[in-house]
Amino acid sequence: MTALPTPRVTIKDVAARAGVSKGAVSLAFNHKPGLAEATRDRIFTAARELGWEPNLTARSLAGARVDVVGLAICRPARLLGLEPFYMDFISGVESVLTEHACSLLLRLVRNLEEEVGLQESWWRGRLIGGAILVDLRADDPRVPAVERLGMPAVAVGHPSFTGGLTSVWTDDATAVTEAVRYLAALGHRRIARVGGAAALGHTNIRTAAFDEAARGLDLAGAWQVSTDYSGDAGARATRSLLSAAPADRPTAILYDNDIMAVAGLSVAAEMGLSVPADVSLLAWDDSQLCRLTRPTLSAMSHDVHGFGADVARTLFEVIAGGGGGSHPVATPVLTPRGSTAPPRGFPHS
Repeated sequence: MTALPTPRVTIKDVAARAGVSKGAVSLAFNHKPGLAEATRDRIFTAARELGWEPNLTARSLAGARVDVVGLAICRPARLLGLEPFYMDFISGVESVLTEHACSLLLRLVRNLEEEVGLQESWWRGRLIGGAILVDLRADDPRVPAVERLGMPAVAVGHPSFTGGLTSVWTDDATAVTEAVRYLAALGHRRIARVGGAAALGHTNIRTAAFDEAARGLDLAGAWQVSTDYSGDAGARATRSLLSAAPADRPTAILYDNDIMAVAGLSVAAEMGLSVPADVSLLAWDDSQLCRLTRPTLSAMSHDVHGFGADVARTLFEVIAGGGGGSHPVATPVLTPRGSTAPPRGFPHS
């Protein structure tokens, strides 16, 4: 007996599965306003479960855009809006997208599983021409998902975390080593680092580099604390580190971003400690914040705007089929300012 052909899945089936109208499905896949995010996600999930994709010819005739780049970030909205790094990075990305008459589709997600589903929905719905992946982790589920989709993408992270994807990264290990050696050269023998989320790949690289540098310098004390990058977390970590007896607390602290360093400066003042006489503070990223504090914050400086622009240019090379080779950007360099100095009582030449 001849098998009956499998019925073709239609937009009507997707609408029924998602509990919406066909018009709502069309709005979702054409990236039009008018739908709640939960409804849009439900539609994409239904389409994925049914294996349905919109007809490309029909979408082209309808004027659907394909000149869009996707960027999903797993950070709370309140924190992202305060973090200078991502504002500068996105600004750099946008500067290149503008040259290509291309738009950025930005979404905040709660976890990596949600982002995997989102990237699949974007790509299968032909909403984006490629994607930028950030905050890579060990065994990151986004890497095999993007490779399976065949979606053009650039991963912002060290190649050890990015599989076969084209990657652009910062040499965090060299930068951390330089920072610790600088503080040690000033005479600091008890140095702490207030780091970011432990699950992030670049945090792991910085943690390992700090440990290695501390061992190599035979420091009297070395502490590391993980945080969520927020000012509140940075303040709590600083307060904890500086609450020990004077002989047992760090005389210098390296922070993984500038927001936490600014918070640390406030905590030192709250505890009656002088910066840099009692404790030196060194920030990462070096945004305008570092130059507005008193004293001004020493920092590991790098061109975050240029970093974002480099990533976007590399993505267009990947989209064009040119490969867009993986490469590091310029290593952050030390910019000494008023917040770092030899520790109190250190002999001067």
